[in-house]
Amino acid sequence: MNAYSPPKKSNFSGVSEMKKLAVIYHSAHGHTEHIAQHIAEGARDIPDTEVHLVRAEELTSQPNNLLEFDGLLLGSPTYLGGVSGTFKNFMDSTGGLWRTQQLKGKLAAGFTVSSLPAGDKQSTLISLFTFCMQHGMLWSGNPILPEQHRGVPYDEAANRLGSWSGLMAQAGHSSAADAFVAGDIKTARMFGRNFAETAHRISNETQN
Repeated sequence: MNAYSPPKKSNFSGVSEMKKLAVIYHSAHGHTEHIAQHIAEGARDIPDTEVHLVRAEELTSQPNNLLEFDGLLLGSPTYLGGVSGTFKNFMDSTGGLWRTQQLKGKLAAGFTVSSLPAGDKQSTLISLFTFCMQHGMLWSGNPILPEQHRGVPYDEAANRLGSWSGLMAQAGHSSAADAFVAGDIKTARMFGRNFAETAHRISNETQN
């Protein structure tokens, strides 16, 4: 596996106030958590961005904690074509917030991991998207162009799996938690940075 070489930091200069973001995830075997950590690191590359890693199961009994964040990055492994049961429990616990639309207008994005290149991960992202739309949130997709089209070796390419609705990553079913190819790690970092940039840009445009 090739070592990850961090891309240049963003030259985004429109930051004016602190943004508080949450990377909310469930991870049974550590793979989704590993991707979540890199997403968080990428988001922290943007100045004035505070990023918290939060396990979905910790929020199930305290969904109102979501209100303190400006943006939510939601991540689940793909199990049988959808989010895990643990993550679904978290989603269902937000019913009270849905009835009062208290999450309306918050920025959101989704990511998922499976053991196969396809693995029906799109179904998981659609589930996350639908959840966020029902809450009135704003969805941020994955604008990263697949780098293999520019001659970058497949395993090193950003967005090598070609997902635009959210972030997809792949790791073998019985592999170590950090057993991702360099391209997936690079994509996670870029995905986090893009989300943080978007959160700041939306805030600045609203204020102007």
